Amino acid sequence: MASLSIRKLDDETVAHLRVRAARHGVSMEEEVRQILRRAVATPERLGDLAVRLFSPAWGGGEFELPDRETPEPTELP
Repeated sequence: MASLSIRKLDDETVAHLRVRAARHGVSMEEEVRQILRRAVATPERLGDLAVRLFSPAWGGGEFELPDRETPEPTELP
């Protein structure tokens, strides 16, 4: 297996990685491996990106559309 070193990560990014790894019960190294694996495994399609960015139910669920009123037909003269 190959090795990869990443230099010049800011302290805030490292802190976020540490918290995320702890939340998932893995080491920071394993957390980064999983992030990279997901990032390169399948290219993100535009529709997937839109759902992730704009869906209020990010992480699952469906969009809820508001009820629409149907206007009454207009009478012709």
